[in-house]
Amino acid sequence: MYTKVIMRVRFVQRRENRTMSEEQRNAADDRRRSKRRKFKRANVLSENFDKHLQGITHERLLTLTALGFALVPLFFILDYYTLPKETLFRIGTYRLISTLLLLAQFFVIRQTRPGKLSYLHGNFVSINVAGIIALMIVDIGGFNSSYYAGLNLVMIAVNLLLPWNAFHSTINCTMVISIYIVLNIWSGPDYDHRILFNNLFFLFATAVITISINYVKHRLVRQEFLLLIELKKARDALWSEIELAKRIQTALLPEKEEIEGYEIAAAMTPAKEVGGDYYDVIETSNGEKWVTIGDVSGHGVDSGLIMMMAQTSIQATVNNGSGASPSEILKKANKVIRENLTRLGSDHYMTIMAIRFDEKVMTVAGKHQDIIIYRSLSNKIEHIETGGTWLGITDDIEKHIKDTFIPLDKGDLVLLFTDGITDATNEHGELFGQERLENALHQFADLTVRKILEKILCEVSTFQKDQMDDMTLMIIRKGT
Repeated sequence: MYTKVIMRVRFVQRRENRTMSEEQRNAADDRRRSKRRKFKRANVLSENFDKHLQGITHERLLTLTALGFALVPLFFILDYYTLPKETLFRIGTYRLISTLLLLAQFFVIRQTRPGKLSYLHGNFVSINVAGIIALMIVDIGGFNSSYYAGLNLVMIAVNLLLPWNAFHSTINCTMVISIYIVLNIWSGPDYDHRILFNNLFFLFATAVITISINYVKHRLVRQEFLLLIELKKARDALWSEIELAKRIQTALLPEKEEIEGYEIAAAMTPAKEVGGDYYDVIETSNGEKWVTIGDVSGHGVDSGLIMMMAQTSIQATVNNGSGASPSEILKKANKVIRENLTRLGSDHYMTIMAIRFDEKVMTVAGKHQDIIIYRSLSNKIEHIETGGTWLGITDDIEKHIKDTFIPLDKGDLVLLFTDGITDATNEHGELFGQERLENALHQFADLTVRKILEKILCEVSTFQKDQMDDMTLMIIRKGT
């Protein structure tokens, strides 16, 4: 019995060991996959940075070569006043050859694209200009000549203009100094070692300073690149949110803008920064006719979600509650919106107006923009202020909302709008305003509702400098 217990315990231990080994192997696999993903991301980032750097290098090479073919011949003025006359022809020839090479290089760079070989152009500029300076030094005194100072200018110009790292700068400065030493040892006259030491001291000091500056500059360029990547990610995320908000906003628009006995034309023009304009046209199965229009505070996805809450709540209540008044509809919608806003921790609110159209009267409730009515029989415009409160502000709006009854006759026009219409601003800071809107409705009242809509929107678009908010406009004509 004891032996069986021992064997059972050992079996369990072996099974646990195997299980632990499998877990450890899975964890090791996960770590390896994570490392591979990180390594791949690092490689992609490094490749993108290299391309970014190549682009900057290629662009600045144009400046460098242009600077070269402008200054190299210009310095012949200094040669003319400081050098022996018998050396001027040869030195002028050096400068001419160097200038022509720089000019040719400039046009080659203009015709080519950035790439890994872009770095070679910078080194070629250094070899070209440093080479002719070294040859000039050989002709006018070798190491004893003070013309070596021109090499300092070459190192500074090339390395500070191009966004090289410290390694590339070290190679470039080494080439410049090596050209100076080799040509003058090989072909130059006798020299004073103390003068050579002095010259090399200043050349190497310039190289060290240049390399140090380029090291710091290269790090700054990399940091700037990483910041641009983060900004691009943030921009893409923002644009994704804006696109989502636009889709929500357009998805909420009614498929049909028709109710029996009335002609309707409506349009919503979104701004670049998505706002919260909303409208709907509903005709229930039992023949009730409803129009709603509103505007959610703020912008983006949150506004779109609130619009969706309002539409869903209103459509459900209208379709399931025959005979409900506009004030009852908005009370139920407010309850839904208020509860959801509390869960979201949002402080948004919504101006909205619900209208039920009957045979000879329209019943209105909700706080929104004024209702503009064109009376066909009298050929006059009147506006009716809306009362009540906004949705989402408080839990109970019973005391703040009521129904208003407005009679309608055949041919009367009802204009509904959001503040994007009246708040449209011209280049002088002047608002389009409600008065212009009323005058436009009166002017175009004899046209079809679609034509009236188009004419008014055209006037607003012509008036405003830039569209800063969504613009929604509805034209409703009472039929027979």
